[in-house]
Amino acid sequence: MINWRKTAALFPGQGSQVLGMGQDFAEQFDIARETFAQADEILGFSLSDICWKGPEDQLNQTVNTQPALYVCSVAIWRVLQELVPTSHPSWVAGHSLGEFSALTAAGALSFEDGLTLVRRRGELMQKAGEESPGAMAALLGLDIETVESLCATVSQETNETVVLANDNCPGQAVISGHDAAVDRTVALATESGARRAVKLAVSVAAHSPLMASASADFNRAIAATNLDLPKAQLLGNVSADALDSVDDIRKELRQQLTQAVRWTESMRAIVASGAETFVEIGAGTVLNGLMRRIDRKSIRFSLNTVAAMEKFLESLA
Repeated sequence: MINWRKTAALFPGQGSQVLGMGQDFAEQFDIARETFAQADEILGFSLSDICWKGPEDQLNQTVNTQPALYVCSVAIWRVLQELVPTSHPSWVAGHSLGEFSALTAAGALSFEDGLTLVRRRGELMQKAGEESPGAMAALLGLDIETVESLCATVSQETNETVVLANDNCPGQAVISGHDAAVDRTVALATESGARRAVKLAVSVAAHSPLMASASADFNRAIAATNLDLPKAQLLGNVSADALDSVDDIRKELRQQLTQAVRWTESMRAIVASGAETFVEIGAGTVLNGLMRRIDRKSIRFSLNTVAAMEKFLESLA
C-alpha cells in the first residue's frame, strides 16, 4: 500500500510518444474515451486518430506530438482519479511539455486551456524550427559541468549556439543549438570520454536560444490563460524548485522554451522533501528509467497501459 503523502506524479514529454498510446484506456474507460473526444472537438480535427492510427510521421510532427502526449496523460490521470479517488500525490512534475499535464493534474490549468496552450506551443516551436533550424544530441557518461564547459567552448569557437537542454539524470544530458555547433560538441564529447554521443532525429533545437522567436507569441498566450494555485506541490523545470504562486508558474512557462530542463535537480528536491514513490502517468516509461538513475531506492510505477494500471492497482490492495 503506497502512502500518497509520500508520492509524486510525473508526466512525460516529447519523445515518449508511440502509436496507439491511450487507446486501450479509451476502449475500456468512459472517462478516457470522453477525454480524447473532448480534445477532438476542441481542436477541430481527430487527434485521437493521429494518436492511434497515425501515420507515425504525422504523430511525430511537433505540432501534433505535444497535444497528443498531453491528452494521453490527462486521460490516464482521470482514469486513475476515478479508480482510486484517494490518489492525491503530494508532488507533481512534468518533463518539458509534461509540465502542462502536471499543471492540469494539480488543478492549476483547465484541460481546455491546457490543450489550447500545448497546441499553440507545438505550432510555434515547429515554426521556430523551420525559421532557425537546429539540432539536439544526447551525451552519455559525462557530468553536467563537463557538458556545460564543452558547450561554452564550442559556442565561443564557432560563434554559434549550443547549450545544455536537458539534465535528465546522472550521466545523461541533451544538448541543443545550431547544427554545426552540436556536431562539434558531439565530437569533443567523444574525445572527452563520453560513453555515447549521438544526434537525435529532430530539427527543432528545443530549450535553447533558437526558440526565442517562438517566445513572444507564446508568452502572450500564457498571459491570456487563466491559472490557479496547484493543489499539490509543483516542481518547475527551469527553477528546479516549487512553484508556489501563479506568478511563479507564469514565469516558469515563459522561460521554459529557451531554458534547460533541470530534471535531476527537480527529482532530487522531491526526494529531499520526503517522496518515496514516483508514478509516471502517460505514454512510455522514460521517466521511470531516469528516476532509477537518480534515486535507486525510489518505488517506481509507469501507468502507460491498462495492464500496467491493473498491476499498479494490485499493489494498492
